[in-house]
Amino acid sequence: MSSAETATAAASDARTERRAKRIAKHLTSFAQQHGGSADAVVEYVGTAATRIVVVGADGAWGDQVAPTYAVGRRAVAIAGLTLHDDFEGELGLKVKTGPYEWKRMAGIQLGG
Repeated sequence: MSSAETATAAASDARTERRAKRIAKHLTSFAQQHGGSADAVVEYVGTAATRIVVVGADGAWGDQVAPTYAVGRRAVAIAGLTLHDDFEGELGLKVKTGPYEWKRMAGIQLGG
Protein backbone atom coordinates (compact mmCIF):
# COMPACT_ATOMS: atom_id res chain seq x y z
CA MET A 1 0.00 0.00 0.00
CA SER A 2 1.39 3.40 -0.95
CA SER A 3 1.73 6.24 1.54
CA ALA A 4 -1.17 8.07 -0.16
CA GLU A 5 -3.39 5.00 0.20
CA THR A 6 -2.33 4.61 3.83
CA ALA A 7 -3.16 8.27 4.52
CA THR A 8 -6.56 7.89 2.84
CA ALA A 9 -7.34 4.76 4.88
CA ALA A 10 -6.28 6.51 8.11
CA ALA A 11 -8.50 9.51 7.30
CA SER A 12 -11.42 7.18 6.59
CA ASP A 13 -10.86 5.36 9.91
CA ALA A 14 -10.73 8.68 11.77
CA ARG A 15 -13.96 9.83 10.10
CA THR A 16 -15.67 6.55 11.00
CA GLU A 17 -14.57 6.91 14.62
CA ARG A 18 -15.80 10.53 14.85
CA ARG A 19 -19.20 9.60 13.41
CA ALA A 20 -19.48 6.61 15.73
CA LYS A 21 -18.62 8.72 18.79
CA ARG A 22 -21.24 11.31 17.85
CA ILE A 23 -23.95 8.65 17.49
CA ALA A 24 -22.77 6.87 20.65
CA LYS A 25 -23.51 10.03 22.67
CA HIS A 26 -27.16 9.79 21.64
CA LEU A 27 -27.29 6.06 22.36
CA THR A 28 -25.71 6.53 25.79
CA SER A 29 -28.15 9.34 26.62
CA PHE A 30 -31.10 7.15 25.62
CA ALA A 31 -29.84 4.28 27.78
CA GLN A 32 -29.39 6.58 30.78
CA GLN A 33 -32.90 7.98 30.40
CA HIS A 34 -34.46 4.53 30.13
CA GLY A 35 -33.10 2.45 32.97
CA GLY A 36 -29.34 2.82 32.64
CA SER A 37 -28.74 0.11 30.07
CA ALA A 38 -29.97 -0.79 26.62
CA ASP A 39 -29.89 -3.44 23.93
CA ALA A 40 -29.35 -2.71 20.26
CA VAL A 41 -29.67 -4.25 16.82
CA VAL A 42 -27.87 -2.81 13.80
CA GLU A 43 -29.82 -3.33 10.56
CA TYR A 44 -29.16 -2.42 6.96
CA VAL A 45 -31.67 0.10 5.61
CA GLY A 46 -30.14 0.33 2.17
CA THR A 47 -26.88 1.19 0.52
CA ALA A 48 -26.72 4.63 2.11
CA ALA A 49 -27.79 4.02 5.71
CA THR A 50 -27.98 1.68 8.67
CA ARG A 51 -30.57 1.72 11.43
CA ILE A 52 -29.70 1.15 15.07
CA VAL A 53 -32.78 0.02 17.00
CA VAL A 54 -32.33 0.56 20.74
CA VAL A 55 -34.43 -0.91 23.56
CA GLY A 56 -33.98 0.57 27.02
CA ALA A 57 -34.13 -1.41 30.26
CA ASP A 58 -37.62 0.02 30.83
CA GLY A 59 -38.91 -1.23 27.45
CA ALA A 60 -38.83 2.15 25.71
CA TRP A 61 -37.42 1.96 22.23
CA GLY A 62 -36.07 4.25 19.59
CA ASP A 63 -33.75 4.29 16.67
CA GLN A 64 -30.79 6.13 15.28
CA VAL A 65 -29.53 6.17 11.71
CA ALA A 66 -25.86 5.67 10.93
CA PRO A 67 -24.23 6.21 7.54
CA THR A 68 -22.72 2.71 7.41
CA TYR A 69 -23.01 -0.66 9.13
CA ALA A 70 -19.46 -0.30 10.49
CA VAL A 71 -20.27 3.08 12.04
CA GLY A 72 -23.46 1.67 13.58
CA ARG A 73 -21.69 -1.30 15.15
CA ARG A 74 -18.85 0.89 16.40
CA ALA A 75 -21.32 3.38 17.94
CA VAL A 76 -23.07 0.57 19.82
CA ALA A 77 -19.70 -0.67 21.11
CA ILE A 78 -18.60 2.81 22.23
CA ALA A 79 -21.94 3.33 24.01
CA GLY A 80 -21.52 0.01 25.81
CA LEU A 81 -24.88 -1.37 24.68
CA THR A 82 -25.59 -5.08 24.34
CA LEU A 83 -25.54 -5.88 20.63
CA HIS A 84 -27.95 -8.49 19.26
CA ASP A 85 -27.76 -10.15 15.86
CA ASP A 86 -31.47 -9.79 15.23
CA PHE A 87 -34.65 -8.36 16.70
CA GLU A 88 -36.31 -11.54 17.89
CA GLY A 89 -37.13 -13.46 21.05
CA GLU A 90 -36.32 -11.85 24.37
CA LEU A 91 -35.41 -8.49 22.84
CA GLY A 92 -38.77 -8.23 21.09
CA LEU A 93 -40.55 -9.12 24.32
CA LYS A 94 -38.83 -6.23 26.15
CA VAL A 95 -40.37 -3.59 23.89
CA LYS A 96 -43.30 -1.68 25.35
CA THR A 97 -45.61 -0.06 22.85
CA GLY A 98 -48.14 2.60 23.58
CA PRO A 99 -51.33 3.90 21.98
CA TYR A 100 -49.42 5.84 19.34
CA GLU A 101 -47.68 2.74 18.01
CA TRP A 102 -50.87 0.68 18.01
CA LYS A 103 -52.74 3.42 16.18
CA ARG A 104 -49.97 3.70 13.58
CA MET A 105 -49.86 -0.06 13.06
CA ALA A 106 -53.65 -0.22 12.70
CA GLY A 107 -53.59 2.69 10.27
CA ILE A 108 -50.98 0.98 8.12
CA GLN A 109 -52.99 -2.24 8.07
CA LEU A 110 -56.16 -0.35 7.15
CA GLY A 111 -54.47 1.64 4.42
CA GLY A 112 -54.16 4.86 6.44
